[in-house]
Amino acid sequence: MKELRIVFMGTPEFAVTILDRLVKNGANVAGVITAPDKPAGRGLQMNESAVKQYAVQQQLHVLQPVNLKDEAFIAELRDLHADLFVVVAFRMLPEIVWSMPPKGTINLHGSILPNYRGAAPINWAVINGEKETGVTTFFIEKEIDTGKVIERNALAIGENETVGELHDRLMELGAQTTLSTVIKIAEGNVEGIPQLELTDGELKAAPKIFKGDCEVNFNQPVANVHDFIRGLSPYPAAWCTLHHPEEGKRTFKLFRCLKTIEPVDASRELKATKDGILFPCSDFYLLVTELQPEGKRKMDFKAYLAGNSVENWSVQ
Repeated sequence: MKELRIVFMGTPEFAVTILDRLVKNGANVAGVITAPDKPAGRGLQMNESAVKQYAVQQQLHVLQPVNLKDEAFIAELRDLHADLFVVVAFRMLPEIVWSMPPKGTINLHGSILPNYRGAAPINWAVINGEKETGVTTFFIEKEIDTGKVIERNALAIGENETVGELHDRLMELGAQTTLSTVIKIAEGNVEGIPQLELTDGELKAAPKIFKGDCEVNFNQPVANVHDFIRGLSPYPAAWCTLHHPEEGKRTFKLFRCLKTIEPVDASRELKATKDGILFPCSDFYLLVTELQPEGKRKMDFKAYLAGNSVENWSVQ
C-alpha cells in the first residue's frame, strides 16, 4: 500500500476517522483536500475543518480550493501524481477531478448502496425504521452515488438508537472498509460490481434534510414518530409546536423517546409521568425523555418538569 500515492478529500469529523485509519496503517497520503476556512461563532473567527486540523497535525500537504475547477488547483492536484483519490464526506467533484488518477476515485457512502443514495443516508435509514444499514465503497462516476461497488459492510440498528449514535458506529465500520478497499486496489484485486446488478425492487432515497422537514407529525403511529425523532437526533433535531388554551403556542425540539403501548385518550394532551412526558400519537403515547424548549438548553424531562407543567398542553 505504501507504493500507492493517495490524495484524500473530506471535511467533517466523520472523514477524520477514515483518514486517521489510513495514515496509521502506512498509507502514502500525498495530499489532503478539504473545505476553505470560514468564519464561525460570535467573534466570526476563522474556523478550520476537522480534516484540516488533523492533516496539519500529521504534517500532510493541505489544499483548500474554493473552486474545484480552478486551473491553478487542477495543476497543483496533478503535480501530486496521485494513483488514487479517496473521498469521504466532501463536495461533488467535477469530472476533471475524479477522472484524474489512474486507479480511479473511490467514495465511502453511509448506506448499503444502491439504497439510500443522497446527502442524508444515515438519517433516512433510521427515520424509515430500518433494522440494518452499513457502508459502501465505490468508484465515483458521473451520476452521484451510482458507481461500481467495491465493498459493502452492514451492521444492525438498535431499536432506540439515535442517528448520532449510529453515525459514530458507522465511522468505525467506514474506516475498516475504506482501509480494506485501498489495500485491495493497491494489490490489484478490485473489479467493482455495477449497482444495477445489486438492485432489487424500488430504491430508497436519502435527500438532504431541511428544517421544515423536521416537524413532527403526531397524527401517525407511535412507531413512525419514534423513528422520526431518533432519526434526527441530535442533528438537525425534530421539532414540534405545543398548544395551550391560555398560554398559546410553544416550540420544542425532541431528542430521546421510547414507544409505549398506552392508548391515547380523547384530549390528546401531554401527561407527566415518573419516566418521562407522554406525547399522544395516532395510536399510543410516545414517552419523551429529552427535549429542548425554544430559547432554552437541552434537558432531560425531570429538569423540565421541575419548573414547568404540561397540564392542558396538547399536540394538534
